[in-house]
Order: sequence, then structure tokens, then C-alpha cells
Amino acid sequence: MEAIRLRNEFEIEESLRRVSPHSLLNSIGNTPLIELHEMTKHLKEVRILAKAEWLNPGGSVKDRAGLKIIEEGERSGQLTREKIILDSTSGNTGIAYAMIGAVKGYRVELVVPANISEERKKTLLAYGTNLTYTDPLLGSDGALLEAQRRYEENPARYFKGDQYNNPANWKAHYETTGAEIYYQSRGKVTHFVAGVGTGGTLTGTGKRLKDYHPNIKVYGVQPDSGFHGIEGLKHIETAIRPGIYDDSILNGTFFVKTEDAYGMADRLVKEEGLLVGPSSGAALWASLQLAESIESGVVVTIFPDGGYRYFSRACLAYARYL
Repeated sequence: MEAIRLRNEFEIEESLRRVSPHSLLNSIGNTPLIELHEMTKHLKEVRILAKAEWLNPGGSVKDRAGLKIIEEGERSGQLTREKIILDSTSGNTGIAYAMIGAVKGYRVELVVPANISEERKKTLLAYGTNLTYTDPLLGSDGALLEAQRRYEENPARYFKGDQYNNPANWKAHYETTGAEIYYQSRGKVTHFVAGVGTGGTLTGTGKRLKDYHPNIKVYGVQPDSGFHGIEGLKHIETAIRPGIYDDSILNGTFFVKTEDAYGMADRLVKEEGLLVGPSSGAALWASLQLAESIESGVVVTIFPDGGYRYFSRACLAYARYL
């Protein structure tokens, strides 16, 4: 036992020597791929693995796209020091912009639906972000249109992130998320499931996985109607279609009820110890539906953010204890 302990300490020391000091931005990505056990006991030959995206420094999967959008803006010359980063968001991309903007020295102005969670609002304000609120009944589309109006009024003032149409969004996931999933699963992934918001995570990751192996099946997850309570997801049929959303790569789409997404998030914290948000609940609900319909395989999904951003949502059972 002593020899094993000493060898492990030596290996750790050697690995640390090879790692350069990290900046905050270098710590984006390479999130763990976690296997679910308790909630998948009834599945005999199917495993479900989830990418723990809430462990990114900004707390969500959107750190990846936010960084890529800003870096591409810098490379192209469209984002310069005197410009303000402008975009619409339901919260997570905005937090990514705000965090990265703080590191790089950019001002950030965001347009958000007024009904985003209080935790997201407070986080954005803590970064010094300038927020404009839009009618919650208009959802993310209302915020998108207002951001476009503001940009058109003074294009010289802003760098428009345009997360719904900017190819840097899906490319971030093609370059990182898809590659990570394939190698972390040791090439065993057979099915990929992800929510549809901007379409960036689903499109970029799905394309990369199909480039590795065209037989990998890709599924989207949407709310079951345009009027729903799952922050970050879009019902494409009733919304402004994101320009980067590519449904040609899909093998199917699951439509989830708000109450099923929240119910699954409650189960995840109690049965798996994972405190995640309702969009993660939606992703798992769809993954379980898929897993129960196939004989064998490895289903990988994305858990976009943590549940601590939704404590003010009374419909989450775990929020009732706060």
C-alpha cells in the first residue's frame, strides 16, 4: 500500500509539472462526463452519460459559445476595445459574456425577458452588466428583436454577439464539446441528446459526432408548446428560427412538458446528487424516453447549468426548502 501511495504522489507531481498556470478562460470546457446509475437501474443494456456543463467557470454550457463568439469578433476586427458587447439572452450566454468581458476589459449590454430567474439577474448585475428587460410574454424572441433594434440604432457603438445566427456558436461545440464526448466515452457513444435553444450545442456537437461516426444518432429536445417555463429552450415551430439551427443532422426530436422537465430535475438532485436546472431535466426526460426505446447503446446528453440559478422558482421541489 505504501508503494502504491508513493507512486500515485509521484504521478500527480509529474502531471502538475506539465500543466501551465490556467487563466479563467482556459478553464472553460473539458467538463466531466458523468454516468447516471440510480435513475437508469431499469435499463439493462443502455447507459446514460451526462456532460456536467455547470462546472464551467461561468456556470453553464454557454461559456463555450460566449468565448468563441468574442474571440472570433476580436480576430475579425469587429470587436474592438471601444465597442460594447450586445446580445439578447435568457441568462446563461449573458453571464458568459459578462464574465469573459470582465476578464478582457469589455463592457456588456444585454436584453433579457423580464421573467428570467432572480439568480440570473443578480449574477448579471454583479458583473456590472447593463440590462434591458422585455415583455416576458414575448419570450426570447422579444428580447432578440429589441437587441436588433438597439444595434440598428447605433451599429458603431456595439459588437453584436448574435448568438442565434453567429456560426461561432455551433463551431465552439464542434471544436470542443463533440470531441470531448467522443473521447471521454472512448468512442462508445451511440446516441446524442441535447436541448434546442440557439441550436448551437445540438448542431455543433451533433455534426462533430457524426463526422466521427455517421451511425451516431442525434436527437433534439424542445418544449411541447410556445408557452412554456423551461428557460433556455425554444419551441421552434412557434418561435423565430435560429439561423444556426440545422435539423438536417437530426434523427428525431422529443417534445417535453414543463412539469416533466422540472420533475426530472427534482429527481436528479435527490437520486443522483446532481443539482441541475430544468433544461437538464428536459434533456434527461428525453434521454430516458430514447433509452427505453432501444435495446442497447450509450446515450450521451448535456446538462447545461446548475440548479442554484433556479432557487426562486417555486415549482422546483428543492426550492421549497429554501
